[in-house]
Amino acid sequence: MKPSVLIFDSGVGGLSILSEVRQLLPHLSLHYLMDNEAFPYGLKTDEELIPRVLQVCTSAVRELKPDLLIIACNTASTLALPQLRQQLDIPVVGVVPAIKVAAALAAEQAAEQTDNTTAGCHIGLLATPATVNRTYTDDLIRDFAGHCNVRRFGSKELVQWAEDWITHQQPPQDLFTHLDQWLRQPEPLTHVVLGCTHFPLLKAQLQQLWPNVCWVDSGAAIARRVADLLPAGTAADGNGFLQCFWTDIAKEPGGAIRYLEALGQLSRCAVLPADNFLYKNQFV
Repeated sequence: MKPSVLIFDSGVGGLSILSEVRQLLPHLSLHYLMDNEAFPYGLKTDEELIPRVLQVCTSAVRELKPDLLIIACNTASTLALPQLRQQLDIPVVGVVPAIKVAAALAAEQAAEQTDNTTAGCHIGLLATPATVNRTYTDDLIRDFAGHCNVRRFGSKELVQWAEDWITHQQPPQDLFTHLDQWLRQPEPLTHVVLGCTHFPLLKAQLQQLWPNVCWVDSGAAIARRVADLLPAGTAADGNGFLQCFWTDIAKEPGGAIRYLEALGQLSRCAVLPADNFLYKNQFV
């Protein structure tokens, strides 16, 4: 039997992680679970989110029996990762803003241009308002980007625009107005961390508008981490299955289903109500 991975997010953002895992490890079977009943997480309190994430994830692991769990949500990772690792007997991989990678790339570029790793080393952190203000984020910047000037931007709009793009193929109309001044002033940013898993879903639009910015996300690094954690020799011929689950009984995530169908045939789609975790199967 092919090994399987459960990828969890509040909405469609975790699809950016799933696509990287699928590209690097196509033999893995992937379950995608979105807690769309509680979306968006960025507007809820820590006291609401911690028990919610623990309940949904631990129950889904019991039901689906994956070999590994990815918390493909920056907010959920910073809040619930230690508790999930205590409660589950499988590896749990979290997602944090790729500040270390962006700072290293920016310093390397600055050194090539000025022979000084601090001169001209300006990076941005683009994330949800909750993430940019967390102590965890302060610690990442202190530990890995002390040699850089780090400018933060908290955007709830980009989360919704990414959802609209996946759900309705509706491109964000105000993306340039929303970000351009922050990217250029008081000095141009050379590297920007996409600190929410929703944001890489808009990378094509971001690159088109600001081609000189290096947009950095965690997807490829998470895929490599999964490869390291799963037992050696698990690769097999052929692609693993894809499955999609969600928590809102009244809202089927058509956009997420279409996205996954573009990566391969879906073997199962089902609503997973957060209150009782009884599956209502829908086969595609």
